[in-house]
Amino acid sequence: MDEQSTRQPRNKFGRRSRRRRRRSRRRSFQRGIFLVPNLLTTGSLFAGFYAIVASIQGNFIWASLAILLAIVLDGLDGTVARLTKSTSSFGLQYDSLCDLTAFGIAPAILIYTWLLAPYGRIGWLATFIFAACGALRLARFNVLAQTGSGSMDFRGLPIPGAAGVLASIVYLVEDFSIKAHVPLILIAALSYVLAFLMVSTIRYKSFKDLSGPLRRPFRVLVGAVLALFVAAAIPQVVACLAFVGYAASGPYGTITRWRRNKQESATENFEETHSESS
Repeated sequence: MDEQSTRQPRNKFGRRSRRRRRRSRRRSFQRGIFLVPNLLTTGSLFAGFYAIVASIQGNFIWASLAILLAIVLDGLDGTVARLTKSTSSFGLQYDSLCDLTAFGIAPAILIYTWLLAPYGRIGWLATFIFAACGALRLARFNVLAQTGSGSMDFRGLPIPGAAGVLASIVYLVEDFSIKAHVPLILIAALSYVLAFLMVSTIRYKSFKDLSGPLRRPFRVLVGAVLALFVAAAIPQVVACLAFVGYAASGPYGTITRWRRNKQESATENFEETHSESS
């Protein structure tokens, strides 16, 4: 009896200690999960800061590549946070602050030091409008995300997409050494257009829902292999076409939907008038 009475408390204490160890392991694992997206966001911030430094030093190719790397890291942090279910308010705010640096300030400084600096007020006004509209775009995104009124599509051009357009153009022009053939008015006008697209209500595809492509995995795999092959051969051209095409997809989709709705309304009016006359 004495031995049994002494063993029972030990077993209870042993179970409690094992439970505590399991809980501590789970907590440490959850901390690691929450840490990974924020580390990727910090990497995006570092790439954007390096792009600013490289732009000031005149290393425009490295500056544009750093912005493109920041775009990749920015896409990864959101994907990892959704897959691991580690999204948080802190991560949302931290991501927006890093995005403003990497995709608002860094591209503005890049194109200003690259081409627009000699033109004074025209140059810095274009870059300021771009950065300001990027900040407004991020603020609106945060409000929609916190109120839960957001949708699967983006409202307005995402700031990484606008930054990718400018960075890929600089990368393309510098790599092919055709800067002398690029007019100032084109880059300045492009900055204003991208700024307008960011604060507009034009819908852009977010690529968050992958259920459609995953229904045809073989075709997606073949397309991805071909895209990687072409990107490895001419990365500067592929990057420029991809970002410019994405920026143009919003207005193109809006015009297409407007024409479709106009045709449908015209068809309905014709059917109504035809039925009334008969």
